Parts: sequence; C-alpha cells; structure tokens
Amino acid sequence: MKISRVIALLAAVILMVAMTVNAQWGNQATQSVGDNGMVNWSNQVIRATGIGAGNPNLPLPSQRATAIRAAKLDAWRNLLETIQGVSLTSETTVRNAMVENDVIQTRVQGILKGFTTVGEPKYLSDGSVEVTVEMPLTGALTDALLPTGQGWGMGQPMPTPSQPTNAVFTGLIIDAKGLGLRPAMAPKVLDEAGNEVYGSKVVSREWAVQMGMVGYDKEVTRAKSNDRVTDNPLIVKAVKVSGPNKADVVVSAADAATIQAAAANQNFLDKCKVMFLVD
Repeated sequence: MKISRVIALLAAVILMVAMTVNAQWGNQATQSVGDNGMVNWSNQVIRATGIGAGNPNLPLPSQRATAIRAAKLDAWRNLLETIQGVSLTSETTVRNAMVENDVIQTRVQGILKGFTTVGEPKYLSDGSVEVTVEMPLTGALTDALLPTGQGWGMGQPMPTPSQPTNAVFTGLIIDAKGLGLRPAMAPKVLDEAGNEVYGSKVVSREWAVQMGMVGYDKEVTRAKSNDRVTDNPLIVKAVKVSGPNKADVVVSAADAATIQAAAANQNFLDKCKVMFLVD
C-alpha cells in the first residue's frame, strides 16, 4: 500500500511539473510544427516527442531500454522535421536551405543528435515509451543555417536624421501584434520604401549566432524586462508585415529615422538587441 501511494505521489508530481511547463509555453510565443514538434520563439528552443517500443521477447528491463532508444531515435527524426518547418527568412524555410545545400543538411542532422532529453520517459499502457527532447535554436543550429561570407554588418547606414535624438535606448521592441507576423530565424525590419533598417546588413553575424536575430514575445511588459533589450528599449509600432513567409516587419519612415538616430547614440542594432511582439 505504501509503495503504491509513493508511486501515485510521484506520478502526480510529474504531471504537475508537465502541466506547469506546458502552461509556461502556452503563455509564450510558440509555433506547432506537425503533430510532434514545437518551437518556443520566446526561449529560442525547439522541442519534439518520440515514441518507441521494445522487443517483447526480451526481459522487462531490456524491453524498456530498447524502447527508450527507439523513442529517442523517433524524437530525433521529429526534431529534424520540426526545424525543417521553421522559416529561415521571409523568403525561405530551413527545409529549402537543407535541400539546396548538402553541407547544411549534414551539419544540421549531426547537431540535432546532441539534443537534451526533457523530464523522464513516459511509459504508455501498451508497453511503448514516449520521450521529449529539445535543442536550442541559437548557437550551433543558427551558425549552420545563416549564410556566411561578406555582407554581415557591411550595409550602408540610413541617412542621418536632421534632428538626432539625445535619448539613450538599450534596445528596440517592434509591436507587430494584429498583423499576422510569423517568426523566423533571420527576419528584417524595413522602412516603407523597402530599405533595410535592421537585418544582416546591419547586424554582426557573431551576435546573430549567439543570440538569434530577434527575440519574440506576446506581452510588451515582459518584453521590456527581457535581458535582450533592457533597461530602456525604444518601442515602435509596425505598419505591416512583408515577404512570402510574413516574417519581415515594416515601420513608417518616421519610425525608421527614429530607430537610426537611437542606434547612433548607442549601437544596439549590431548586437541583436531587437524584439518583435506577436499574437
């Protein structure tokens, strides 16, 4: 009886932890990919689940061990499917980049094998096992997927405004709520004439790999307290989104000039201190 109570208590604790994690993710900028994958754009993490079955002819401990290995292999495949469903830019997806470049494909597949298992395996009633794994979007994955070579941080700056601001801003938050913005790994900020206010021509690739091009959140209050942009971010409203994947944001000419003037005082753009607010 005591053992059964302990087991029941442990199961309840695991369930509560899972519910808490799910609730936290539900309040953040997330994107479901297929039936078994999800991207948390607020935390810059991709996650997937996998299910595996053991050999019923083996002893129970061996069955579980082989089932866990099979579940992790399935989770890796689903993690690969998840990253392929992510928008790389407003024009292309990660899947497109991998199809077009065998080197990128091989690198991404290898990097994903370094996934981290989340929580404990879940033993299902049919004897199979379910595992959840995750991998950060930033770092090795971003390094494998972002273009290399010249062009990063080398673009011509926008004309200096006639009335530069004396305010010191520590980052930029662009409110794109209600516009249907879709997260991407390398989005841009454009002015209404199509000029690049923020993107690969402005940012340092080193910082883009380390932090991701932009951060995403649903709430302005939480975004303002994010380490990426604190303590005094400039906040502007996007006028529309752009590109086939609807990943780029467009700001007014006046706001573009304000951003350029603010960045001239404290160059936060090249260090990726930019966040987008999404629905």
